Amino acid sequence: MKHSLKITHLTSAHPRGDTRIFIKQCRSLIAAGFSVSLVVADGKGHELLEGVQVFDVGKLPGRLKRILMTTGRVFRQALLLDADLYHLHDPELIPIGLKLKRLGKRVIFDAHEDVPKQLLGKPYLGPLRLRALAGAFSLYERYACSKFDGLVAATPYIRNKFLAINPRTVDINNFPVLGEVDAAIPWNSKQAEVCYVGGIASNRGIHEVIMAMGQLPSTVRLNLAGCFSETAVELLTKTMPGWQRVNELGFVDRLGVREVLRRSVAGLVTLRPMINYLDALPVKMFEYMAAGIPPIASNFPLWREIIEGNDCGLCVDPLDPAAIARAIDYLVTHPDEARRMGENGRRAVLEKYNWSIEEAKLLSFYDQVLAC
Repeated sequence: MKHSLKITHLTSAHPRGDTRIFIKQCRSLIAAGFSVSLVVADGKGHELLEGVQVFDVGKLPGRLKRILMTTGRVFRQALLLDADLYHLHDPELIPIGLKLKRLGKRVIFDAHEDVPKQLLGKPYLGPLRLRALAGAFSLYERYACSKFDGLVAATPYIRNKFLAINPRTVDINNFPVLGEVDAAIPWNSKQAEVCYVGGIASNRGIHEVIMAMGQLPSTVRLNLAGCFSETAVELLTKTMPGWQRVNELGFVDRLGVREVLRRSVAGLVTLRPMINYLDALPVKMFEYMAAGIPPIASNFPLWREIIEGNDCGLCVDPLDPAAIARAIDYLVTHPDEARRMGENGRRAVLEKYNWSIEEAKLLSFYDQVLAC
């Protein structure tokens, strides 16, 4: 169906190829027949990308300049596009969302994360300052989001929070696109390897994982696909004994991720118990399941419900390297059990944890907002 309506997605912080924004949402809207534009600030210029017209307002150095200056550039470009609906993806864009509303535009805000919780998870700011900052943002968030035409939440937990603010709220989860990471190969062709895919940081459990690798037989290796977010963490990690058993891959594209998953027996998602992780739904966990390999995940209640409820992996204390090592060793030395869990996980993705289901929810939500 061809729509005459114009949709513009706005981001000042995410790259143009962002999985949630472009690969899932924008491509789904193009397939549904909408005219779709994407405003970014990555410094790579304008282009037409798979039917989506990308407008680049330029990249400025530093977070402060991005908040103070880039948001204004995004707003000016948004006005030039004169869209029927604007879809915002960053908390720093909330003020321009209110400006667009005052101009009579339809605006929805996409809450990728629970920002007040995220702020409370930054201990380097100090507890008193953190509570004050989180409280102030929470009040502003409640005011602003009540004015928007709708809210999109990345998890059911965030949805429930926003329903009390704006009744037109839906959760659109970051579940895998079916077929994108389908890595099923004969299990006997896999290596004695596990993988971690994604951003690498101390709060994502990299030190505990590397310590666990140091406790395993020398034949077991870790495929590490991602980039370190902190130089100090990278330097420390590479001095640890377990680093000798790491295949450092750096950034890999989607095809590269697929190959990593094909080779691996299990996927690691042992994030530390930070307040902003406990109710999160990490994309990598579901991508491991989609690829037919069992996740080794942090034993948070929500994650345990998914992993153990579908009998598709193992949950461990993410702060205990010995527990992580035991889980890796078990899956490497019990290939039939690992394969069975992997098959269960893939079945769960095919039945309920996939983008096709979320896409239908997104399109239905757009219809509701555009009908107003």
